[in-house]
Amino acid sequence: MIERPHKEATELNSVVGGVLDDIRRRGDAAVKEYEQKFDKVSLTTLKVTDEEISEAELLVSDDLKAALEMAHQNIKTFHEAQRFEGKKIQTQPGVTCWQKAVAIERVGLYIPGGTAPLFSTVLMLATPAKIAGCKDIVLCSPPNREGKLHPAILVAAKIAGVNNIYKIGGVQAIGAMAYGTESVPKVYKIFGPGNQYVMAAKQMVSLHDVAIDMPAGPSEVAIIADETAKPAFVAADFLSQAEHGLDSQAVLVTTSQTMLEAVDKEVKRQLELLPRKEIASVSLSNSKMIHVASMDEAVELINDYAPEHLIIATKDYMEVAERIVNAGSVFLGNYSCESAGDYASGTNHTLPTSGYAKAYSGVSLDSFIRKITFQELTEEGIRNIGPTVELMAEHEQLDAHKNAMTLRLAGLAD
Repeated sequence: MIERPHKEATELNSVVGGVLDDIRRRGDAAVKEYEQKFDKVSLTTLKVTDEEISEAELLVSDDLKAALEMAHQNIKTFHEAQRFEGKKIQTQPGVTCWQKAVAIERVGLYIPGGTAPLFSTVLMLATPAKIAGCKDIVLCSPPNREGKLHPAILVAAKIAGVNNIYKIGGVQAIGAMAYGTESVPKVYKIFGPGNQYVMAAKQMVSLHDVAIDMPAGPSEVAIIADETAKPAFVAADFLSQAEHGLDSQAVLVTTSQTMLEAVDKEVKRQLELLPRKEIASVSLSNSKMIHVASMDEAVELINDYAPEHLIIATKDYMEVAERIVNAGSVFLGNYSCESAGDYASGTNHTLPTSGYAKAYSGVSLDSFIRKITFQELTEEGIRNIGPTVELMAEHEQLDAHKNAMTLRLAGLAD
């Protein structure tokens, strides 16, 4: 089993729980104090103004705006194809059942800032939220020390149709959206990735106060490679994950010792050229390169690890992919780099980490809707299933349940 980097849980939960309790009690005042403590910024107001959004538009290049527009369109196209169409099903003559998709009315989006402003995550979360028809979309992201959000985050939010934006990061953002404050509306479901503190906060508030998308913590990638992989490509994918944050993890599983050595050499070469070399270097200490005897062993190892991102750089990648059952998002062949999915192919990059891909899906249009079931029974339907309902209720010793049906059946006889 491949061990992931982690912080000691008792310390983590103690810190996070204390911050959440304080925000629940004191609202905006507590949020501002924690912004001062953690983000080193003194804020008078938390909400981003229209003037700040207009200012951001002047600071973002036309090239980047065009890139954001293209990514938004691809994400929109992919997620629009996921629309749910309920069908009315007659389970028995006179008994009709169906589902209706309804948007979650108020959702919260957490957009990491930290060492890298993830404006791409704005598009990944806000786009399906708008398609689903969510009435209120609340976005929180940590400000810089001047009290500003990264301009590309604000431009991406405008492109995606979000204008309820707050300068709040980390645990305090999760608490503000979960409980509501004087400035921040309480939401019904919180989305977005983050570090271990953010993940712990999401899990805590999900116990009693609000739903969450999934436990999305430190980012990770696994790569399955054989002798046909390109070492430079594999190394670049390895490092693209390592530069995310200090607690990110990259894992290479290969059937070729020669490939492992070539990738290791290439990682060291490319690392020296990265502006985020220090962060990537720490992350690499959490990372692994593993030589296995066969592709069967590689697949077994990956399915046990259940990576957030999986790149399959093998000659028979489609065949290998068919055997993968635990992964958040899969990238096939030498040319399908994780970066494509992170930004602009159209698939969603908000994915389960820490092995949760064994039980959770990544964010999709379904994440922003609820399905309400309906049923309609006619007199014919009562006659057809009434005796079954009576008998089952009687054997469960729930006489009031039985009586609700018995009265209706008796009414038919009148």
